[in-house]
Amino acid sequence: MNILLSIAFVGAWSSGFIGAKLGSGSAPAVTLLMWRFLPLALVLGIVALTATRASWRGLTPRDLLRQAAVGALSQSGYLLTVYYAIELGVSSGTTALIDGTQPLVAGALAGPLLGLPASRTQWLGLGLGVTGVAVVTAADAGAGTGVAWWAYLVPFLGMLSLVAATFLDRRSRTDVRPMVSMTVHAVTSAVVFTGLAAATGTVAPPASGSFWTAVVWLVVLSTFGGYGLYWLILRRSGVTKVNTLMFLMAPVTAVWGALMFGEPFGTQTVVGLALGLLAVAVVHRGDRDDRHDRVRDRHGHHRDDQDGQQPADPGPFTPRRSAWRRARSSSPRPERPVRATPTAGPGSG
Repeated sequence: MNILLSIAFVGAWSSGFIGAKLGSGSAPAVTLLMWRFLPLALVLGIVALTATRASWRGLTPRDLLRQAAVGALSQSGYLLTVYYAIELGVSSGTTALIDGTQPLVAGALAGPLLGLPASRTQWLGLGLGVTGVAVVTAADAGAGTGVAWWAYLVPFLGMLSLVAATFLDRRSRTDVRPMVSMTVHAVTSAVVFTGLAAATGTVAPPASGSFWTAVVWLVVLSTFGGYGLYWLILRRSGVTKVNTLMFLMAPVTAVWGALMFGEPFGTQTVVGLALGLLAVAVVHRGDRDDRHDRVRDRHGHHRDDQDGQQPADPGPFTPRRSAWRRARSSSPRPERPVRATPTAGPGSG
């Protein structure tokens, strides 16, 4: 069952990039995103007023404002850059690979921003991931598609928006349930994209069937399928399994885009994607070794306590812990907790 859920999750989450490609030829990015989020915000708003009212108790206006800011970064800012890049002609696979470097970048920046030192394996993984992105981007740019060079910088802005959302979310010590955060993010994005569409005169949707096919695709497959399976696997298998699956999105999207839209997929693309997967393996192995060392250290500290000695100071930074996060996994929580936000990726919102 876990294997089937993992396959379904990778397919549903990757479908966000494909849905963006489907709709890019029929309407501007802001129009597609506006009509994607309006029905989603309406449905989630009704659910919030009826079935999940208890989840909102205890939240202050400041908590909701923070969640709105996280949603503006991880949904509005990120998805706008993804859709705009694909609209400009950047392949869906290249966009997905650039997006996939977000956990590596966040882990490397945890040291200077949160006082959590990055290990050598994290830096090595980041270097491999960036190299893979460079190789795939060069292959995409050299395929003769006529895409402007600066268009490849647009997905990087979205990736950095995700990183900013990750750190903003991690600095909060308030427990916010997934359905609450998803609702706030969706409503925020609906307001943002409706405002942008109104300002640019692109509110009216086109009459083409491909546009509405893309909207249904994104809402059903990418949002409810991708996001729902994300939390299901997260609770059943833990965050390590989910993060590992997230890095499969780039190769799956690249193959899907090549088959469905004829996007470039040559030897250079394969090499770049392989480097990206190698980066994941390196970081995953390093994190596993770190967890093993921490467990061993805790056992050593326990023995020291029995001898009358005090354990070492854990440091000035204490990661935010949440009751629902603790309930989903019995594995030890890493001391370097910076990872992708639950809303990361086109399949999330």
